[in-house]
Amino acid sequence: MSSSDMNMSSRIIFYEDRNFQGRSYECSSDCADMSSYMSRCHSCRVERGCFMVYDRTNYMGNQYFMRRGEYADYMSMFGWSDCIRSCRMIPMHRGSYRMRIYERENFGGQMYEMMDDCDNIMDRYRMSNCMSCHVMDGHWLMYEQPHYRGRMMYMRPGEYRSFSNMGMGHMRFMSMRRIMDSFYH
Repeated sequence: MSSSDMNMSSRIIFYEDRNFQGRSYECSSDCADMSSYMSRCHSCRVERGCFMVYDRTNYMGNQYFMRRGEYADYMSMFGWSDCIRSCRMIPMHRGSYRMRIYERENFGGQMYEMMDDCDNIMDRYRMSNCMSCHVMDGHWLMYEQPHYRGRMMYMRPGEYRSFSNMGMGHMRFMSMRRIMDSFYH
C-alpha cells in the first residue's frame, strides 16, 4: 500500500456522548470547525491512520495525538475541560526525519539538528529552552516536559519562528518524538 493510499483511508469517528453514544460524525481529512456537524464531542474511535485533535476551532488550543484505537471518554483521559472542536489528519511519512531546534524565537541562540527522538533536550544538548524550529523532513510531536509528557504540539514540515505566537502561550518544549509509520498499525 502506498503512502497516499494509506492517507486516503484514514478515518476517525466522533460521537457526541461518552462511550460512543449519540450522533456521530465521520472524518477522513482535516476539519477546522466541527460545530457545524455536532454541538459537542465526548468520545471517538480512530479506525485507521493518525490524527491530532484540538479543543478549539482552527487547530488551536490544547492538542492530543490519536492513533488507531477507541477513546470512550477522552476528556477525563486527557484532563480537558472542553471537547474536541477541530482535527487534523496526519499523513504517513516514509523517509528521513530532520528538524532544527533553536533556543530562542526567530531561529536565535543555540541550534541543534535532530534526526531522531529526544526525550530531554536539557540532558542531550544542555539546552534549557526551545522557542522556534524548522522541520525539514517528517512529522513530529513536541512536548512541554521531558520524556514525552505534558502538553504537546504537532509539527509538520515548515518554519516555526515563535511558539508563543501559535496559540500555546509561553510553552517550552523539552522533548520531541517522530511520528513513525509504525504508529499507523
